[in-house]
Formats: sequence, C-alpha cells, structure tokens
Amino acid sequence: MHDYENSECLASYADVLAGELPGAWTSTYHPPEHKDDLAELGDRIWDLDLVADSLAEYPLQQAAVLTRQDGAQLVVLDRPDEREGFLIAAVAPRDLPDEAYRGMREPNGIALTDDPFRGAEQVAGDLLTRYDTALAQVRYNAVNGVQPSQLERVVLTWQPDGSLAAAPVGETAESVLAANGFVQDTQTGIYRLSGDDTAAQARTVRETGRQLDAQGIATALQHPSGRIAPSATPPSPAKQPHAPVPRRR
Repeated sequence: MHDYENSECLASYADVLAGELPGAWTSTYHPPEHKDDLAELGDRIWDLDLVADSLAEYPLQQAAVLTRQDGAQLVVLDRPDEREGFLIAAVAPRDLPDEAYRGMREPNGIALTDDPFRGAEQVAGDLLTRYDTALAQVRYNAVNGVQPSQLERVVLTWQPDGSLAAAPVGETAESVLAANGFVQDTQTGIYRLSGDDTAAQARTVRETGRQLDAQGIATALQHPSGRIAPSATPPSPAKQPHAPVPRRR
C-alpha cells in the first residue's frame, strides 16, 4: 500500500530544499505510479557508493528530482535503513555519450539530516561542488574531439558509437541540422545524428549537405584521426563494439 504520509514528507522536504540551494531550482515529485520515470531516473543516478548500495538492496519506489536552470539535476530519496533524514545524489545528464564519462570519478551522494535548511548547507558545501566539477568535465569531454564549425562550413565528426556530431555556428546551420533529424544536446549545444541505421544516416547527411550548400554553407566530415574529408556523402561505417560505461552499480 502506498504510504501517503511518507510521500508527503519527501515531497515537502524536497520543495524546501530546492528553495534553499544556491541558484534557481525546482522540485518534481515522482510517486510509485511513475514507474517508467523512476526506472529511467534510477539508471541515471550518478553514484557508486552510498546511494548505489541503497538502490541495489531497495529498488527506487519514489523520488523527488531537483532541477536547476542550467539542466543540472539532483535526486532526493528515502533512507531505507529507517533512520531519519534522506539521501541525495547527482543525476547524470541524459544526452551525453558514455565516452564522456570514461575515467570520471562519480560525484557520489550523501545522507541528509531531516532538517531541509541544514540539508541545503550540506549539499551546497559538499555534493553540489563535486557535482558541478564533474558536470563541467563530462560536458568538456563530450565536446572535446568535435571539430569546430565555421559560419561557412559545418563539420560532422564521427563518434565511437557510429553517430555523427556537429557544433554548428549560426541559426541557419542549426535549423538545417534540426530539420534533418540531428538532435541537439541541451547541455553542450552539440547536434548528433544516430548511426543505428547507416543507410538512413548517409541519406540524411546527403540531404543535409544539399540544403546547407543551398545556403552557401559547405559540409565536411571529420574522422577520429583528425583527417577532414570535404564531402557530404559518407560511406556506411562498420559498427564498432561499444561497451557502455556504468555510472553506478
């Protein structure tokens, strides 16, 4: 049976905590009925210590997600050990590739007192600092290796998973990429085109190149070696084995 009193306590705590953290944060409560949201959230909790151990023993039943204006997110959870207070952990950005996390140390979560004002001090003085540092690094990793574009040329860079990434300059190039199925990562501004279907990917790149050319913008392909091919018609790349990097146990 759903514990409404416990749910109300978690949601209220998170609301107050969001208002006390530095910056502008909002709080969203996910009850047990939000199974899909909770499952997706559980996969993105960026922790290999206290919170990961808790989730390994007690699957996520409810949570409150705190979201900052820049997209950074924290998740507040019940403590399963019947102690007073809550757990809080960082949430990994949704759209960054697994390679961006390789070699990164997780900004592991912490236990919070049941006083949200004191809890906000704990978060600001510990977890938030480590989270912001980790966020900056993974966002840099995601952009690193993507050849910069110019106003007159869009460079598409092959990624290890077979996708293509671009950092377009100007609204015209951005509009053409978006219209042809490139998805923008709101964290980095990078546009990505999936390589799951290489034939469809090649057709998309050809059409994108044609539309960009009509706007006076050239298209080039950037290979991992750094060699640039001034072409809008890429060969279909062989799929490379890709082992996801776990962000938590």
